Amino acid sequence: MGVDERGIVLTYNKACERLFGYTAVEMLGRNVSTIMPNDHSRAHDGYIGNYIASGHRKIIGIGREVPAQHRDGTVIPIHLSVGEAVTSAGRQFIGIMRDLRARNESEQRLAQLQANLVRMARVSAVDEMGAALAHELNQPLTAVMLYLQAVERSCAKQGAAGAIPTSVMAILEKAVREAERAGSIIQRMRQFIEKRDPVRKSVELNPLIEDALELTVLGSAPGTRIVRDLASGLPNVMVDPVQIQQVVVNLVRNAIEAIKGCDVQVVRVSTRLRPDGVGLSVLDSGPGIPPDGISELFKAFSSSKSQGLGLGLAISKSIAQTHGGDLIVDPGGRGRGACFTLLLPLPLPDEASSGATTATKDGHNGSERHRGW
Repeated sequence: MGVDERGIVLTYNKACERLFGYTAVEMLGRNVSTIMPNDHSRAHDGYIGNYIASGHRKIIGIGREVPAQHRDGTVIPIHLSVGEAVTSAGRQFIGIMRDLRARNESEQRLAQLQANLVRMARVSAVDEMGAALAHELNQPLTAVMLYLQAVERSCAKQGAAGAIPTSVMAILEKAVREAERAGSIIQRMRQFIEKRDPVRKSVELNPLIEDALELTVLGSAPGTRIVRDLASGLPNVMVDPVQIQQVVVNLVRNAIEAIKGCDVQVVRVSTRLRPDGVGLSVLDSGPGIPPDGISELFKAFSSSKSQGLGLGLAISKSIAQTHGGDLIVDPGGRGRGACFTLLLPLPLPDEASSGATTATKDGHNGSERHRGW
């Protein structure tokens, strides 16, 4: 693009037409400020005037990034290089402009990926510490449980003679049960976070879900209600138990996050037999997923949570698909919460009978319908 000392456009090529949306006919004879945001157009006029008066260069001969504006109002970052030419018609300035949107988006994406890698390194470190912590806690907890059981047996002998009140015996029994429960939770945590190769076997889905829920509800806010609607008589599924529990934990934790601040804070976990397999649905009582967020749901590093990596749903969908199933979503909205459904195929007859590991298959289908609370 070429302009004179007053900033009036003298030349305007096809590339400028594509970049700014104005035709050459529209731009020739107009001030170059037409393609600049208002707060920058006044400054640009000043640059030319100051240069002519003082010879001090701010843009002339120096490339720099500046904002420009499309005719539809979109602000476009451009790299602007300005050269000067003295002609018989007077002094003219030639501007060469390059659209920086793609470059800036790539740089922002790279910066985000680098930040995610740093966070993943921290998560990996916490994962290793969690495994060590679970191991260290398991030993004293086992000792506490053994001591409680010894006291319980001793008191039982004395209690037979009426020396120990029954209320004390009941308290001891509760203490033993809670210690056993804590030990069971730690054992599940160790199995959940340990590094291991995937192993698929024929398992009942409902008990697998119950074990996962024990981990999921840890630390959930008071008032959060988990409703179990697990169908009876489901056939076994051929899965890696820990990977499926990982999906359940992620879906339920996401649902708990979605209902924070809602008047009704309920998460419904249901299982159903389907013609093509078994479905596990997690439905929340939240506001649903906004339309502009649906396309990004299963993309890696896409998260609306500041503390999240944005990997949970992407990994969960990958796990579902490597098991020959799928993870799908009904986004809800307009008074309905979101519903995620994990679809798992039924095992082949020889797999169901032998319990052997299987190769990955592909498959997909629809989701659980919303239910009332």
